[in-house]
Amino acid sequence: MPRSHPPTLLTRVRRTLREECNVVRGERILIGVSGGGDSAALLHALSCVSGRMGLILFAHGVNHGLRQEAAAELELARHEAARCKVPYSEARLRLQPGGNLQARARAARYAALRRAAAQVGADWITTGHHADDRAETVIIRLLRGAGPRGLAVLPARAGDLLRPMIRARRADILAHLQRHAVRYAEDPSNQDRRYLRVRVRREVLPLLESLSPRLVEHLCALADQVDAPAPPELFDFSGRRVPLGREHAAQIQRAQRLGLPGVRVRLPGGREIAVDPRSGEIILDERGNVATGRSSGRGAAKRRRDG
Repeated sequence: MPRSHPPTLLTRVRRTLREECNVVRGERILIGVSGGGDSAALLHALSCVSGRMGLILFAHGVNHGLRQEAAAELELARHEAARCKVPYSEARLRLQPGGNLQARARAARYAALRRAAAQVGADWITTGHHADDRAETVIIRLLRGAGPRGLAVLPARAGDLLRPMIRARRADILAHLQRHAVRYAEDPSNQDRRYLRVRVRREVLPLLESLSPRLVEHLCALADQVDAPAPPELFDFSGRRVPLGREHAAQIQRAQRLGLPGVRVRLPGGREIAVDPRSGEIILDERGNVATGRSSGRGAAKRRRDG
């Protein structure tokens, strides 16, 4: 039966940690928290899945010394960490006002998180980025003239950083906060249209979504495709190439990434095929016809058919 509702934030976080971040039992994770909604949802979600996954959590807040409200916001983060039974620590920085403030604040924050991670022996640092953040970043890169490789932004795992909510929409996060009565603060800088990201979030993205309701999904798929392995070319039993849509290719790439033995793809016209992504070799259509899929060309298809 088809799903009656989309996956919850907890399901998305658990799936991303296992399938894309490749975390294992016993690993220690430092959660970057700010008191805002995204990091509050991340803290609560990780606390919910950590027992079942065998993860050890720590939370760390960073006060850049730029806003008077930051102390109260981090006090809220400390309270939520205590509620989730996650040890909390905090760093206070002295970041001077000046040019490129957001970039300097971000660099200082990551440096503080890495120092805190080293102190507790954390294997990973997690941040509260989600799919809408990723779509906004793709748009910003396009506006700044980035090439194709510059669009591979905010992956689920990059170096020592994990983004467990990167497959969740902002609406998923807000629903989770409301459902579990998680307290959080609103950062007034998120409303300041002097910042390019705020204008993209408040003006550009809503306009584009009115033209293409699945825009965020499309932009995230674009970011995924830049560095993803190419799926095998597929050929039917007569040697004709089987065209793959983006969603079909994404299914096969996910199976390749996870080392799964097979994935079923439904083609136009109702035909369904089964592909082995590990070898790219075996395809069975619903009539039992056998064909081959290889990135190397049609010769493999002919050999399988003739053999």
